[in-house]
Amino acid sequence: MSKEIRLAIAGVGNCASSLIQGLFYYRGVGSNDELVPGLMHNVLGGYKISDIRPVAAFDVDKRKVGKDLSEAIFIKPNCTKVFQGDIPNLSVNVMRGPTLDGVADHMGEFHEDRAFRVSNEKPVDIVKILEETKADVLINYMPVGSEEATRYYADCAIKAGCAIVNCMPAFIASNTEWEKKFRDVGIPIVGDDIKSQIGSTIVHRVLTKLFADRGMKIDKTYQLNTGGNTDFLNMLERTRLKSKKISKTESVQSQATKRFKDENIHIGPSDYVPWQHDNKIGFIRIEGRHFGDVPMDLELRLSVEDSPNSAGVVIDALRCAKLAKDRGIGGALVSPSSYFMKHPPQQFPDSLAKEMVEQFIRGERER
Repeated sequence: MSKEIRLAIAGVGNCASSLIQGLFYYRGVGSNDELVPGLMHNVLGGYKISDIRPVAAFDVDKRKVGKDLSEAIFIKPNCTKVFQGDIPNLSVNVMRGPTLDGVADHMGEFHEDRAFRVSNEKPVDIVKILEETKADVLINYMPVGSEEATRYYADCAIKAGCAIVNCMPAFIASNTEWEKKFRDVGIPIVGDDIKSQIGSTIVHRVLTKLFADRGMKIDKTYQLNTGGNTDFLNMLERTRLKSKKISKTESVQSQATKRFKDENIHIGPSDYVPWQHDNKIGFIRIEGRHFGDVPMDLELRLSVEDSPNSAGVVIDALRCAKLAKDRGIGGALVSPSSYFMKHPPQQFPDSLAKEMVEQFIRGERER
């Protein structure tokens, strides 16, 4: 087992910014029992946060390409909260990745501070870079709807022998054919679609399971979200939302006693509100019945800074991916995926999924 985790990042947006900030915010955390918000363990499988070392980064925005990663994470249109502004030069230049379907057509229509400005530079050879930098794990942070781009980076990871954490709702780990490709070459993957620490989906899941466990009948439910980051701006193009809607909906459906009829459940991004920046506001409503078929309803409003909300989860996920790579395990990691992701190969109640991950970390469960 190597003493570091060499990390490559595809997409230097708000999520990447929070992740890199977090690596330095918690750089001094050791092996004690101090609680680190968002992490399962300070040390996971022998790996500390300080063992994670960024070695490569890819993006398409001309303002970020060619910049050191330490600078690029703070360049607009990134707008997440800065909780660790002092980031040393990482000697990791952001390289021009392929555009493919990574940028929605309407993104160039917005003000310079909001939209992508695609670089004119020639895309680099991703496989070659992953091999040269000896990257252990690649994080896919492509925008929602980037189906082609996600498959491209997944293929590059396979060719380079690099594990991947697929944070986006393009189905790779949960797709039988793609999962087999990773299994056949002995490369681990954690996916798909990252589940935030405390976000709309995990709250909606837990409430749905609570209703089921307490014998409540749910008749109808919805989840609506608004935000002002580039993710929400990108999702104004509704054709890009198919897999995202499936991912979020199936995550909640899996916790119900009986599957909701399509007309009785609505889950999905709702709208883009520029002044919210990286703040995401979620609205959840559940209408149900208790004893005697007496009606009741629950309404919840959740406000979170979107990108930091998932960064700690990603740190745990990538450490699990590295553990699997150390152990020679290939294919989808069912336990970590079920706990960290919205659309894993298999869905489990979150309490069970957490224990499964603990067993995986201890080596009691292969995947």
